Amino acid sequence: MNESVRAVEGDRWVVVGLDNGGNANNATVLDSAGTFLVEGLLESPSRVKEGPAVAVEALSEAFDNVLVQTGVPRAAVRSVGLDTPGPASATGVISAKGSTNFVDPAWRGFDVRTALEERIGFPVVYNNDGNAAALYAHHVHFGLMGPSRSSVSAIVGTGLGGGVIESGRIVSGAAGMAGELGHVHIPMRGLLDDDQPIPDCNCGFDGDAESVASLTGIERNLLPYWLAKNPDHPLHRETDPATAAKLVRGLGEAGDPLARKIFAQQAAAIGRLFTIAANFTDPDAYFVGGGVVQASAAFGQWFLEQVERNTRLRDEQRQVATFALVPDLDMAGARGAALAARQSVPRGTT
Repeated sequence: MNESVRAVEGDRWVVVGLDNGGNANNATVLDSAGTFLVEGLLESPSRVKEGPAVAVEALSEAFDNVLVQTGVPRAAVRSVGLDTPGPASATGVISAKGSTNFVDPAWRGFDVRTALEERIGFPVVYNNDGNAAALYAHHVHFGLMGPSRSSVSAIVGTGLGGGVIESGRIVSGAAGMAGELGHVHIPMRGLLDDDQPIPDCNCGFDGDAESVASLTGIERNLLPYWLAKNPDHPLHRETDPATAAKLVRGLGEAGDPLARKIFAQQAAAIGRLFTIAANFTDPDAYFVGGGVVQASAAFGQWFLEQVERNTRLRDEQRQVATFALVPDLDMAGARGAALAARQSVPRGTT
C-alpha cells in the first residue's frame, strides 16, 4: 500500500473524490468519520484530449486505483464526487460550445457525470473544479462551523474560477453557472492607468474580472501594455507571449516592479469582485487560490493583503469577515468533490 494513504477503519463507509484536469486525474477517499485516507496527490493521466470515451475510462481506472491504494472494498463506497473544468451544466453536461480543456468535438454537450456513473456503477455528484476547491477551502477554514457559515472563493488560473458556499454547501444555480466569478463585470476606473485599454476576455466580454485576474489576462491584456511602457525590460527577449506571461509570477516573487504592477492590478480586480460579492451574499470569508498564491509564502501573503485592501466592506462587515488563501490547492478539487459526495449520502447511512 502507498505510504501516503491509510486504510479505512472497521466498517466505516466511504466516498471517493475524482478531480479531472487537462492533463491528470487526482483521486482521494473520504471516510464516514470525515478523514481523508489519501494524504497527498494520487494522480494518473486524464487523457481528455483523446475524447470522452477514453477519458471516462481513465476516470474509472483512477477510481479503481484509489480503492486499491487505500485497501477499501467497493462495497464500502456510497457515492463518488467528480469535478471538471467548465463550462458545464449543474448536472455535468459539458458546454455545447466546447471548453478550453475539452477540445475534442465529441465533448460538446457530453454528459460526463452520467457516463462515469454508468461505467463505475455508483451515484456520481458533479461540480466544476472552482466550486469543488471553494467547498474544500470552506471546510478547512470553518471545520465543524462550516454548515452555519458562508464564503466566496476566487481561483486564479488560466482563467478565473470560483465558488459561492452558503450554509456549508455549494450554490450551483439553476444551470450550474453560479460562482462563475470570472465573467462578472467590474469597475475599471482607477484600476487601469489612464491610457490603458479596456481588457477583453476570451468569453467575448470586455472588462470582466477574468480579463485582468488570470494568466490569459496577463498574456492578452496586462503584459503587452506594461512592456510597451518599459521598453528595456528583459521580458522583451521572450518572443512567445504565453511563455512570457508564465514568467511574470517568478519575477513578481523577486520584486520586479513591472510584475508587481501586473499583480497589483489583478489583486485590485479580485478586490472589486469581492466588493460586489459583499453586497450580494455578505459572506463570512473570502478565499483566494491559484498559481499566483502558490508562489512563496511572502508573495502569497502580499497578494492577499492587496486583495483585502481593494475590497470595500462596510464597518460591520469588516469586523466579522476574514480573508484567507485556499489551502492544499493541488488536492482541493478532489477533496472538495469528495466533500460534496459525502453531503449527498443520507444521514444514518451504514
